[in-house]
Amino acid sequence: MIENLNEKIRQIRELKNLSQEYMAQELGLSTRAYSKIESGETQLTINRLNEISKILAVTPQEILGFDATIIFNNGNNQQGGKYENTIYHQTEVKLLKELYEKLLLEKDKRISVLELMLNRK
Repeated sequence: MIENLNEKIRQIRELKNLSQEYMAQELGLSTRAYSKIESGETQLTINRLNEISKILAVTPQEILGFDATIIFNNGNNQQGGKYENTIYHQTEVKLLKELYEKLLLEKDKRISVLELMLNRK
């Protein structure tokens, strides 16, 4: 068995903001049965790994090679049968988030100025 495969599946599921209940439903399992997959109590078959990878919208190879220091963009594109993922390292994500928050603050300031100008007329 691949080391920490159950943990990798859990991490990817959480990054994609999917619940265990959703995964269980899509796989036709009880929530408890799916929970056993993520806890390592149940051995995964190749077929089950393929099913899980389809639900998570990643390839089985991406699950096997998943590194928790990398975050997958939820906007996966599938073109020509091949998955193309946009991968960001956590430091890049932090910088992008900071930039986004600064831009939102600037937008709010500009809206306030425009509202003041409109109220003066």
